[in-house]
Amino acid sequence: MGFVKQTGRGASRLLVFLWLAATVAVAPAAMLAGCGDPESTGTSESGETAQVQLWTCGMHPNVIAEEPGQCPICGMNLTPLKRTAEADELAAGDEAADDQAPAADAGRETEMEHEHADDEMSAASTDESTGTSGGAAIVIDPVTIQNIGVQTATVQERRLTRSIRTVGHLDYNEEMFSRINVKYAGWIEKLYVNETGQQVAGGDPMLDIYSPELVAAQEEYLLAFQNVKNLENSTFENITRGAESLLDASKRRLLYWDVTEAQIRELEERGTIARTMTIHAPSKGIVVERMAELGMRVTPGMDMYRMADLSTIWAFAHVYDADAPWLSPGLAAEMELPYNPGKVYRGTIDYIYPYLDRASRDIKIRLVFPNRSLELKPQMYANIRLSTRSVRPVLVIPGSAVIHSGERNVVFIALEGGRFEPREVILGMEGEGGYVQAASGVRAGDRVVTSAQFLIDSESRLQEAIQKMLDHRMMH
Repeated sequence: MGFVKQTGRGASRLLVFLWLAATVAVAPAAMLAGCGDPESTGTSESGETAQVQLWTCGMHPNVIAEEPGQCPICGMNLTPLKRTAEADELAAGDEAADDQAPAADAGRETEMEHEHADDEMSAASTDESTGTSGGAAIVIDPVTIQNIGVQTATVQERRLTRSIRTVGHLDYNEEMFSRINVKYAGWIEKLYVNETGQQVAGGDPMLDIYSPELVAAQEEYLLAFQNVKNLENSTFENITRGAESLLDASKRRLLYWDVTEAQIRELEERGTIARTMTIHAPSKGIVVERMAELGMRVTPGMDMYRMADLSTIWAFAHVYDADAPWLSPGLAAEMELPYNPGKVYRGTIDYIYPYLDRASRDIKIRLVFPNRSLELKPQMYANIRLSTRSVRPVLVIPGSAVIHSGERNVVFIALEGGRFEPREVILGMEGEGGYVQAASGVRAGDRVVTSAQFLIDSESRLQEAIQKMLDHRMMH
């Protein structure tokens, strides 16, 4: 037993000795290491900071957390965030900057201030020259670009075209209306045209009218005419001139009452008055209204017929006010009738009304179409197509490239090395083929992203949030 106890004391003494030896050996090494690299502890902590796993929300990428949990906005579970190469490079750059000596830091800060000022002046010069306003460019690795299917299109200068389709209805050409009336009182004794819809040619007889005033005017003219004939060989010039003046006055009275030259010559040849006078159509057309009836008494100015020439016809259509920049008088138009599909009638815009229709809140336009065959009839419905184009070439981009945020419109410009720069653009007219005018924000030759730009926008917001979080951690 005594051996055993001694043996136990010896073992304890041996352990104590070994512990003291290890302490003495390690302490100087630790002190030397601390003196040789005073920043080693900070570097290790920074490295651990850079390796911290971050978590984000798939629906709200601006939410960044250091621990798993739920999104404070929508309540979804947070998912692990994959660090991008750009963020790692930025973090590494910040750590390298922190490792410099104080004296070197002062020189470095002065140099960086000059470089930063030069960069700002260069960026301002670029923005002023291009007329663009964009945010910071983001970097996406080629594998991600291929996986999300990024496609681009080149900004080009071209004339936009647009096809405007609308419906319309046909109506009479108001400029081709005519009315038949008389300038004296009388009674209708015969009707040559006694139904509406009847087609007449210019000069066709319409009705015979008896008028005591017209009979008296004929008698006066015949007397003056006979008096001039009797004074042909007279030597009294004053009497001859007086007779001729009376004849001219009588003739003008008949002409003012729409008695034609041919009817006056007939009166001279006949030598007797005509009890009734025949009224003729002033031009060709279709009788659209007939007020004349046999035996009816008429007064000066009373309409007896209303006629319309249908050789040309009007079409009225309505277009949205957004299409107003595309419209102009004389613009070519095509029209098809529902009952006769395939046959195209060609006309032009005749007039654009300077106000909106009160009921439909759109722009009313009037078109004119030739109608020699009389196939087009008033009150028909028609399908109308207007083929328009911009007056001059403009910068255009695909409409799919634009991200509409409500307050502004943004496109992403594809740069070299997987870099994408957001730019705000001002849009103009929208043309066919999905193209839209870019009034400012881009230049000819720029490559705009036309697909997956929403993913790029989300990535840019995510990288911005990560960088802000890293900057906050570095400051604290």
